[in-house]
Amino acid sequence: MTTDDLLPMIWDALGTDRLTTKEATDRLEHLFEYRCPDDLAKTLMKYRKAGAIKGEISMDRGGWVWWVDDECRGSQQ
Repeated sequence: MTTDDLLPMIWDALGTDRLTTKEATDRLEHLFEYRCPDDLAKTLMKYRKAGAIKGEISMDRGGWVWWVDDECRGSQQ
């Protein structure tokens, strides 16, 4: 699987929610029976830098929180 194949799966897994890295990993595995071969945080950070997803550190949730919005989806078309 290429990273181009992975982005739509991540978008689907995040949906309209804001998820921690752990929650995103669990949801990817549950929905698609897929576990990212490298550290998902690295992949999410790469997509964040490219504008394909958004993320920020949440002190309340104890780490990074990730989400996708229309701006993200529009930047990849």
